[in-house]
Amino acid sequence: SVPLLQAARKKNSLNLLELTEAELEEQFVRGDGPGGQATNKTNNCVVLKHIPSGIVVKCHQTRSVEKNRKIAREILQEKVDLFYKGEDSAVFKERKALEKQKQEKKRRAKENLERKKLFKEMQQLDKE
Repeated sequence: SVPLLQAARKKNSLNLLELTEAELEEQFVRGDGPGGQATNKTNNCVVLKHIPSGIVVKCHQTRSVEKNRKIAREILQEKVDLFYKGEDSAVFKERKALEKQKQEKKRRAKENLERKKLFKEMQQLDKE
């Protein structure tokens, strides 16, 4: 189920499993990455754990603790939904649909490239 969890954090997903605050364990830690003193001195990175499933999410996308808490809950909710529902999850279905669109776009681009090559070859033959 690890590849399924990679599909989380996609917008517009409906019918996700609800999380209760009693199932969550929240910590505030120092973030990592660029930012210098602003990052090194503040505990605005949120680590959220869903106790029943053991899924852990770490969010340090903004400098605001409240925004990070909200984002972490959204990500965790999607990951928990994927964990319990698997392929029936709305997040998984959305991910599959996007993947299919991407493959179709690639296929069309390849066909266009082949057409262009054929056209150039035809032009070369006409010149000769």
